[in-house]
Amino acid sequence: MPVAPDPHPSFGSYAYPHRLVTTEWLSANIGASGLKIIESNEDILLYDIGHVPGAIKIDWRTELIDPLTRDVIDGAAFSRLMRVKGVERDDTVVIYGDKANGTAAATLWVFSLFGHTDVRLLDGGRDAWISEARDTTFEVPNAGLGEYPVLDRDDKAARAFREDVLAHLGGTLIDARVLEEYTGEHVVLDRPEEQALRAGHIPTAVNIPWTASVGADSRFRPRAELDVIYGGVSDGHAPLVYSRIGERSALTWYVLTYLLGVPGVRNYDGSWTEWANAVGAPIVVGDEAGVAPTAR
Repeated sequence: MPVAPDPHPSFGSYAYPHRLVTTEWLSANIGASGLKIIESNEDILLYDIGHVPGAIKIDWRTELIDPLTRDVIDGAAFSRLMRVKGVERDDTVVIYGDKANGTAAATLWVFSLFGHTDVRLLDGGRDAWISEARDTTFEVPNAGLGEYPVLDRDDKAARAFREDVLAHLGGTLIDARVLEEYTGEHVVLDRPEEQALRAGHIPTAVNIPWTASVGADSRFRPRAELDVIYGGVSDGHAPLVYSRIGERSALTWYVLTYLLGVPGVRNYDGSWTEWANAVGAPIVVGDEAGVAPTAR
């Protein structure tokens, strides 16, 4: 049974305000029937040093991505994972994580590929919860075994592949990495699975770093500011978004889709790691396409 949405007035201007909850709402609804809370972090050790009471842990990189194929897990694997985590098909799922919900949004994006109807982000994520000194626990909940059907993954509505990007060149394409990665000045070497042979960006892509959508408190910026940041590249178009491995760009996908209501947005999760390592894929070094305006 879905849980009633958060009526907080700050969400009212967003296109789909029911896709967000506040820390106050989550605190008041812990233990509610039909609510499942998921923590999904970039730093996978954070959950073990304290988490929202009742929250279960999902590691996006190892549990939602197949390590052999580097593809999103299939329907059978997703169903098994949901059953182990105790998630039912009609549950309200609230996801939060560290670093402004970057990884949490990627987890939500995977849920969307399997058509989970009611999945929301905690505005501000783990950062907001901890900064407000709200209750945390070391206890790992006994999730039990849920009942979750095996469903086909929908790769058409919210996902793009390399051939889609090739066909889309000249269309609206957003690079959600930091500016130095976009221009080719900075090559990422910290994670082996994210290393690329070339630096730069996909031709015609505009750089809007994924962090542009959040403020210093990790909460999403007001609608008016988001319209300034993304308005020039989303008005009347269906953008493709990418980052390094499709993780951070999932937050941009979330903002465009649920906060601004832009239809047809797709996340290219192969992203720069696939594109830059592909023979013959065109790249640009420097600031050819430009940088979108930022709200101040």
